[in-house]
Amino acid sequence: QLQVAESGGASVEAGASLKLSCVVSGQIRPDYAMGWFRQGPGKEREGVSCISASGARTYYHYDVKGRFTFSRDLAKNTLYLQMNSLKPEDTAMYYCAPELDHCSGSWTSRVTYSGQGTQVTVSS
Repeated sequence: QLQVAESGGASVEAGASLKLSCVVSGQIRPDYAMGWFRQGPGKEREGVSCISASGARTYYHYDVKGRFTFSRDLAKNTLYLQMNSLKPEDTAMYYCAPELDHCSGSWTSRVTYSGQGTQVTVSS
């Protein structure tokens, strides 16, 4: 059983940067993929980024590619999402998913663990 806690969200202006953190209590299994997803008001879950189980591949939603960077420190059981050049359309609650079977398809529907999320609000 994992416990997940996301943090780092804030209200910022367009163009600002934020770094989200996700601390996982319990051992992260290195043979699982990991992801960040978000859910905006009135919207469905949207996969933001996913790291393959091997760590060799990192996938990004086309809307954030080039602006967001997903990293992890397995020794600290912590995942990070560096977000630069934020836009109002990035406004959402952000969640991490530390155990995913793989990054293919609609992986947001296969999330087994996530936390309460951290709110990111970007004003124009």
